[in-house]
Amino acid sequence: MRKTRIVLRIRVYREVYTFQPSKYFKENWGSPFITMFMLLLLLAAGYLSMGLEKVANLLAEYAYYSLVIGVVLQLVCYMRCRGG
Repeated sequence: MRKTRIVLRIRVYREVYTFQPSKYFKENWGSPFITMFMLLLLLAAGYLSMGLEKVANLLAEYAYYSLVIGVVLQLVCYMRCRGG
């Protein structure tokens, strides 16, 4: 089976910028957790607007745990890539 790659190319004036999500997530360990934080917080806001406060609080709690894990992993990745 052939493996597909997602590549985003953006042309700004004469420069072409390439974004490869698989490479980005390998270099930035915490980014999936930080992305999950944002999604969970949006879901929590949606549930809160529907009046489901208990579910919203639980989702917000998991979102903040995800943010903490993501920030710690980003710091570890930064220290490792920096050579420190």
